[in-house]
Amino acid sequence: MKKEIGGYFEFETYHGTTPHDTALAFNTARNCLEFLISAKRISEIALPFFLCDAVKYVCERQNVITRYYNVNEQLEPILEDITPSAYLYFVNYYGQFDNEWIRKLKSKHKNLIVDNVQAFFQEPLPETDTIYTCRKFFGVPDGAYLYTDTYDGYETLEQDESYERMYHIMGRFERTGSEFYTAYTDCEDSFCKQLPKKMSKLTSNILRSFNYSYISTVRTENFSYLQSVFSHINKLDLKIPEGPYMYPLLVENGAIVRKKLQEEKIFIPILWPDVFNCSDAAEFEKYLASNILPIPVDQRYTVDDMEYINMLFDKIWRS
Repeated sequence: MKKEIGGYFEFETYHGTTPHDTALAFNTARNCLEFLISAKRISEIALPFFLCDAVKYVCERQNVITRYYNVNEQLEPILEDITPSAYLYFVNYYGQFDNEWIRKLKSKHKNLIVDNVQAFFQEPLPETDTIYTCRKFFGVPDGAYLYTDTYDGYETLEQDESYERMYHIMGRFERTGSEFYTAYTDCEDSFCKQLPKKMSKLTSNILRSFNYSYISTVRTENFSYLQSVFSHINKLDLKIPEGPYMYPLLVENGAIVRKKLQEEKIFIPILWPDVFNCSDAAEFEKYLASNILPIPVDQRYTVDDMEYINMLFDKIWRS
């Protein structure tokens, strides 16, 4: 096909770098796992009950034998019944597990896959399969990274296209999130049918436009403020990670607080709601899903916004 020259301008091309330029770039995090299962011929995997159904769906689609494990009060895995031969899928919840902790885990479970979906700015442990996502941290429609020593089949993958997934992102930039929420959920639902593809040209380009140092700093400052005001009531003993995802505030009656905050247009998600429908999950996992309030700390907000959230929370908490 002949190259077009002239005419109207397309989206601008950026020339920056990303923190994960050496990783394999995919369209979604779940497809990082699907590629890994296929490339490494994984036949058995251990997953936490406290997890989204997207990962479980990938394992089912690949006909992988799936075992499940619980987590304790500090979100650490309880692994007494996991065989050494199985691959262990470990979720780094809210970036609370540093590489020293993960290294100790790997010394006991060699076949380790680290889900750093909530820890974009944490470096991967060397020689450890590690997955990252982009759209949980930045205004992009898709995108994920995989660190692995297995590349077979990656070069032959089709490259994804993302221009049709930009509608809700552009819409919220100029209007409100509520106006484009249906478009957002439709986009999220579409990922269920996506097969592993290389990251799109558009997403890769947008990711090269960000000031990652600034983004990490803002997220850390916002998280630190919330920790300073909520640590005395938070039932989770938290570390302050680099460039954190959200601030997980675990309190009694979290579901009630979430609803009242929503009335004030403070939108606090329920992460991994699928656990409520899992008969084998412990009541503790259901308690976590219901009562952890993941408070946004991302680069759209300042410490002044965190103070506003604290003021509203204090008002609700005292009522």
